Amino acid sequence: MAETLLPLQAESRAFRRYLLSERRLSPRTAEAYLRDIDKFRHFCAAQGVDDIARIQPFHLRQNLTALHRAGLGGKSLRRWLSSLRSFFDYCLRHGRLGMNPAAGLQAPKSPTKLPATLDVDQVNQFVSLPEGGPIDCRDRAIVELIYSCGLRLAELVGLDLNAIDLRAASLRALGKGNKTRQLPIGRMALQALQDWLKIRPQLAADGETALFVSRRGSRLKARSVQQRLQQLSRRQGMDLPVHPHMLRHSFASHMLESSGDLRAVQELLGHANIATTQIYTHLDFQHLAKVYDRAHPRAGKKK
Repeated sequence: MAETLLPLQAESRAFRRYLLSERRLSPRTAEAYLRDIDKFRHFCAAQGVDDIARIQPFHLRQNLTALHRAGLGGKSLRRWLSSLRSFFDYCLRHGRLGMNPAAGLQAPKSPTKLPATLDVDQVNQFVSLPEGGPIDCRDRAIVELIYSCGLRLAELVGLDLNAIDLRAASLRALGKGNKTRQLPIGRMALQALQDWLKIRPQLAADGETALFVSRRGSRLKARSVQQRLQQLSRRQGMDLPVHPHMLRHSFASHMLESSGDLRAVQELLGHANIATTQIYTHLDFQHLAKVYDRAHPRAGKKK
């Protein structure tokens, strides 16, 4: 016996078939659309609305508010709203609706999540690695170079030997969009790099062009760098695990705090849009606000 479907449920099933056959989306993606639509369908059922033609914008606003109060974040709400817009567009094209009730509706914005950074003392604690064998020497060069140049993880593991100019104390990084940028190398990072280059032949396989290599002699992988930094975090007694991007964020924050030159920091980070760099002005202000609260005699909060 065929399953009896309510009108709204039947439309959502037809939409799923459209996603799979005409839009050729993966079953997993189609199911994600359907889960979002089902949330709204259950809400409508509780309101006594089972026909798509009776859906009004206020139904979506009510459901959006309820989901937000239930703790659904801005990103999830935007995806939910996007799924419903696509669904209603489909129904509009097939004559089931006269207008898209989700048009013009916006999900609440998520609060900006500031990147985690280390202060200067924490950076010094982390990069002060003890002397040891080739792997310790390599790891010291890695952490010094990320912090010195603000490198992305992909940029670091993509470095070849010919990207380094020791005499000019600079390197050439290949960033997002295959854009290259020339970066200065600081004194401490340059020394760590020179030490590593002396030892590198002990590990590197013949003909390997990568600057940083694994124990097996091949190019070091991004995941291996992440794991090594986690191990070093424990070894160095850090309060929280340090990951490569945290060192990049710390570089940006400390550079901006010292120079105040947003454009220069943008160039060093390789950001296409200065708005991406401006997040570090918030970090800088947070630091100043903490100093102010501690130092100003009439600024301290009540205990």
